[in-house]
Amino acid sequence: MDTIETIRTRKSVRTFDGRPLTPADLESIRAFARAADNPWGVRVEFVFLDPDEHGLSSPVITGKTLWMAAKVAKVPHAEEAYGYSFERVVLHAWSLGVGTTWIGGTLDRPRFEEAAGVREGEAMFIVTPLGYSAADRAAVDVRLRAMVRGDERLPSAELFFDGAFGTPLAAAGAVADALEAVRWAPSAANRQPWRVVRRGPDFHFYECHDPALAHHSWDVQRIDMGIALCHFTAVAGGTLRVSDPGLPTPFGTDYVATVAI
Repeated sequence: MDTIETIRTRKSVRTFDGRPLTPADLESIRAFARAADNPWGVRVEFVFLDPDEHGLSSPVITGKTLWMAAKVAKVPHAEEAYGYSFERVVLHAWSLGVGTTWIGGTLDRPRFEEAAGVREGEAMFIVTPLGYSAADRAAVDVRLRAMVRGDERLPSAELFFDGAFGTPLAAAGAVADALEAVRWAPSAANRQPWRVVRRGPDFHFYECHDPALAHHSWDVQRIDMGIALCHFTAVAGGTLRVSDPGLPTPFGTDYVATVAI
């Protein structure tokens, strides 16, 4: 699969058939994770955890699986870097036929953090199971996907703007493909917080905050922004910088980063 096809076809998998990963798939994912960097230069350390050895599970996951977690220092842009690097590994896994789903709430967080060896000054925001999808989805899987409308996305006119917020962007070619890749990015509760304003060669990314997701001690939607930036740069390339252009923004919307292409 090419990058756009991988992004467009990838779906969250919560029902696994119980088969362990093949040695080739596991080694490919491990090797890719070791090299999964991000534009902020923040190190994200991936950890692979056996569910039986550590007693790890989630009520939304069916079928025994391997778990992948990651650790990051509590530094500026940690959430964006985590989302960016983690999504790179998720997409690589999907290209191999290995399913994943982002889990940040429905888990025994202290148990996972202990198993992952999270130290003082570090954070483990998200984990995912790794495995092969079962032929039939469990009832909880079906309910969750329907509840968050996982197969739906906001229209481009509500997400991407030309020059200023409020003016929909009519993109073409590689830019249109990159923005479509952003539109189909996964996000917490499928809230799709990304907003993008183009000015010349610069694409300014903003986070539209959802108060319902503000209960964490960390910003889960900043992780979503890292995922969106991963998708955009995977398709369009470009150079990322953090330099707020000072554009007027709607209430509850904050600047995150700029990609120049």
